[in-house]
Amino acid sequence: MKNRLKIFHILLLFVASLTTVNAYAEEDAAFSPGELIFGHTGDSYEWHITKVGEKDIAIPLPVIVYSSEKGLNMFCASKLHHGKEYNGFYIAESGDYAGKVVEKDALGNEVRPWDFSLTKNAVALLLNSLLLIIIILYAAKWYKKNPLTAPKGFRGALEMLIMSIQDDVIKPSVGKDYKKFSPYLLTIFFFIFINNLMGLIPIFPGGANTTGNIAVTFVLAIITMLVVNIFGTKEYWKEIFSPAVPVWLKSPIFPLMPVLELFGVFTKPFALMIRLFANILAGHSIILAFICLIFFVAKMSAGISVTMTAVAVIFTIFMNFLELLVAFIQAYVFVMLASVFIGLARVEPHHEKE
Repeated sequence: MKNRLKIFHILLLFVASLTTVNAYAEEDAAFSPGELIFGHTGDSYEWHITKVGEKDIAIPLPVIVYSSEKGLNMFCASKLHHGKEYNGFYIAESGDYAGKVVEKDALGNEVRPWDFSLTKNAVALLLNSLLLIIIILYAAKWYKKNPLTAPKGFRGALEMLIMSIQDDVIKPSVGKDYKKFSPYLLTIFFFIFINNLMGLIPIFPGGANTTGNIAVTFVLAIITMLVVNIFGTKEYWKEIFSPAVPVWLKSPIFPLMPVLELFGVFTKPFALMIRLFANILAGHSIILAFICLIFFVAKMSAGISVTMTAVAVIFTIFMNFLELLVAFIQAYVFVMLASVFIGLARVEPHHEKE
C-alpha cells in the first residue's frame, strides 16, 4: 500500500510537470522564463487550470472595484480577457500596475481603483481555511464522543503533531502561561502548513502561491507583532525604554539603547514576514526553473533534448518532495520564532539576590 502511494505521488508530480510543459509547448518561440515563473507564483483574477491546444482552461473570478467616478462595480473577470475593457476598467499590461485592474483618470493616466476582488490567492486562502476548519472539527468531534480512547490513523497523527508543537516548541519558549497563547500559535502553524501543502498540489484547488505572497506573510507578521506587544509585561516595556545599561546609553541626549530596543520591536515581525515569503517563493521558483530548462534545450539535438528533459523532470520531482519537508519546516520555524518573541515579552521582574 505504501509503495503504491509513493508511485501515485511520483506519477502525479510527473504529470504536473508535463502539464506545465504542455501549456507552453506551442509558444516556445516566444518563451519567457520570467513570464512562466511570475505567472505561476503571482496573483491573478482567474484560476488557470491548464491549456489544451490554443485554448486556456481557467476559472474567472469576481472582480469587485470601487471608483470615485464610477462607484462600486462587480463583474466577472472574463469580461477583461485578452485586453478587453469593461465600464472603463481593464487589466494593465505593463508599468507599476501590471496585472492589476486599472482605469484612466481625466488626464488619461492609469490609476488604481479600490480593489476588493476575489483573486486567486484570496479564494485559495478561503478554501484552505475552510479545509483547516473541517479537519479540526472532524478531529474534535471524535474526541468529544471518545474522550477516553486513544486515537488512531489520521487523528492519531494529528494529535501527535499538536502535542509535539505544544510540548516541544510553545511550552518551553513561552513559559508558564503558554496555554494562553497555544490556540493562536497552533492555529498559525496549521494555517501555514495547510497553505504550504496546498501550494504544492499542481491541480485545482491547489497550486496557489499563498504563503509565497508577501501580503499574506505581512498580515501574519503584523498579527504576531500585536500579540507580542499587547500581551507584553511591564518589565518587557521597561527593558525597551529603560534597559539596565549605563545611564549615558539611555539618556534623553543619547538614547542609543532605547532606540535599538524599539527598532527591534519592528525587526522581529519583519524577519517572520521575509523568512516565510522568501523560502516558499524560492521553492516554487526553483521548481519552475527546472521546467524552463526543457525549453532551452528543446531545439538542440534529440539526444541532448531528451536527456536534459529527463534530468529536468527528475529534479522537479525531487524538488517537490523536498518542498514537502520545507512546507513543515517553515510552519515550524514561524511558530518557534513567534513563541520565542512572545516568551521574551512575558519577562518577569528580575530580583537581585541578597
